[in-house]
Order: sequence, then C-alpha cells, then structure tokens
Amino acid sequence: MKTFGEGKDLNYVIEVDSLPEIKLGSLENFKVTNYMVTADAKIVDEKLKEIANQHKNFIDKKDSEKAEIGDQITFDYSAKVNENKFKGSEGKGVQIELGKDLFLKDFDKQLIGKKKNDIALTESHLPPNHPDKELANKKAKFECKILSVKKPGQTKIDDNLAKNLGAKSLIDLKKLIENQISSQYKQALDSITKKEILDQLEKSHSIDLPKNLVDHELSAMTQSLKKDEIEKNKIKNEKLAKSRIKLGLILNEFGEKNNLKVGQDEINNEIQKQIRGMPGQEKMVLEYYKKNPHAAQSLKGALYEEKIINLLKSKITMKTKNLSTNEAEKIINDLNKPKESLATKAKSKKISKK
Repeated sequence: MKTFGEGKDLNYVIEVDSLPEIKLGSLENFKVTNYMVTADAKIVDEKLKEIANQHKNFIDKKDSEKAEIGDQITFDYSAKVNENKFKGSEGKGVQIELGKDLFLKDFDKQLIGKKKNDIALTESHLPPNHPDKELANKKAKFECKILSVKKPGQTKIDDNLAKNLGAKSLIDLKKLIENQISSQYKQALDSITKKEILDQLEKSHSIDLPKNLVDHELSAMTQSLKKDEIEKNKIKNEKLAKSRIKLGLILNEFGEKNNLKVGQDEINNEIQKQIRGMPGQEKMVLEYYKKNPHAAQSLKGALYEEKIINLLKSKITMKTKNLSTNEAEKIINDLNKPKESLATKAKSKKISKK
C-alpha cells in the first residue's frame, strides 16, 4: 500500500507469483525398461497347496472320538454375564476350527477333549470392542451343546477343488494363480519403470521454480517433524520439495497438452475396486470417501498421474525384459536395500587398506 486516505487515490502494488512456462522436451533418448514376469511353476504349486490348506475338507469323527486342535466343532451356546442374559447371548450352529481362537480369546482350548452331544461349560471375556460398552471385557459363562466334531481330511487338489473356488478346472485355477503372482510382481516393477521415467524427465527439463511453491511443499512435508529434525534434514528436504514441484509441473503440462481428464465414473470405478478388495467393509469404504472429499480428490490425482505415465510410456521406446519370479524378487530387494552413504563408503575403503 503506497498512498490512501480521504481525497486521495488508492495507490497500491500487488505481487503475484505466476507459474513458469514449461517447454516440454523430447522423449526420444529416454531409456526405460518394461518388466514382464513369468511365475515359476514351483511357486504356483506352493500357492496352490496353501489355498488347498485354507479350504480343508472336514469329515465327521466317531461319536466317541474327542475334539483335538485342528478339528472343526459345531455348537449351540447360551451365555450369561453375572448370571444375566444379554443381547447376543445365544447362538445356533456356530462353527469354529480349534486352535485359531477366532470366536473369543482362550475359548477354543476349553472345547478340547469334548465329544459330540457333550455339554461344555466355558468362561471367556467378551471382546473390548463389544457393541454394548457395558459388556466390554466382562467375563461371560457359556453353556455349549456340541452338535458335531469333524477332523480335517485330505484336500485333493483336483478339478473339484478348482470349481469350488470358482475356476473352470485345475488348469484354469493354476493359470489364475500364475497371473495373480505375476501381477503382484509387475506392480512393484512398474514402480521402478515409473521412477526411471520421472528421473529422466527431471534431468531433461530446466525450470525456474517459484519460491512460494517450494516453500509450501516443504512446509507440508515437514509439518509433523520436530524442529531439530527439520534442521538436520534441511538440504535433503529442500531438494525433495523442488523435485516434487518440478515433476508435478512437467506432468501437469503433459496432461494439459494432451487434454487428459479424470471423470467421476473413473473415480467411482476405482472406489468399487477398493471395495471388492475389502469384502464385508463396503459401507465403511463408501462412508470414508463420502465424509472425506479430500480423499476422493487425492484418488483423482493418483488416477490423473497414472494416465499421464501411461501416455509417456506409449511415446517412449521401451526395452522389454522378461524375468522369472526369482529375478524379479532380486531386483525389488536390491532397490529397497538402504544405500550406503558416501561417508560410510569412504570409511570402509580406509579400513580395508589397513
């Protein structure tokens, strides 16, 4: 504000930081690897056995045979807290596998040695997250009528198992498992490919970054850190903040130049994909995005970035590298290993000369 007042013209100066002009460089000399993974037959077979063990075929024990760890027990129960019934204190046809402790803590071991038609009296504490807070962690007495005791039979790995799991045949199930394993490794390797692209984008573009953007990014990155931590990693964090801003500007320019957009349908599809991966928690996921608009906005940003990366991949000559799962594992592990600092390397060399 320069001058103001009665009878005077308002004279002021406004300073505005504008985004720098981005001149997109050529992608012609980019060297990027596209990793393809073939799951080893041994790993597929191990996964198949693991799945078979999770879908045990239980067969009835004789009425005189006692229940053991690993057996499946079906029972009705009636429970009381301080000799009083409560909501949910009765259950019919409850089925548990002894040893997994999925019903209540320390409940399973009290049914070991029981037989079909036995009445078992047990005591267990109700869970701390019980819907009725008055009952949380309270000791309850259970009267259980044992309806059946079954032991695990051998699960045959055949077409019937495959069909029970939704596959057309055992060959089809193996193919589905192979694709799933390959996809998991590919996802991790794609992050390496993405890093290769981003590193070369950053090196091949020179941009005069607005200070306020860098400061804002730096503030967001360090807001949860203590003052001494901020000071200790000041140079490292400033470099990272500048890198993020620079890459964000470059990627956004690619997106705008190619008219890339993310529609609401795409956001909804991604949310549905997350819901399918969390069975039984559909309502929770939907409520989360409904109550947190910033979460949906963050999801939109991730989808937008993915579109831009896919566009860049389509314009870059990529070298395909076929890997076994063991080779893929090694590449991923090597990438995740903590890198030695220059000081540590220098110290190691000095020691080795002595």
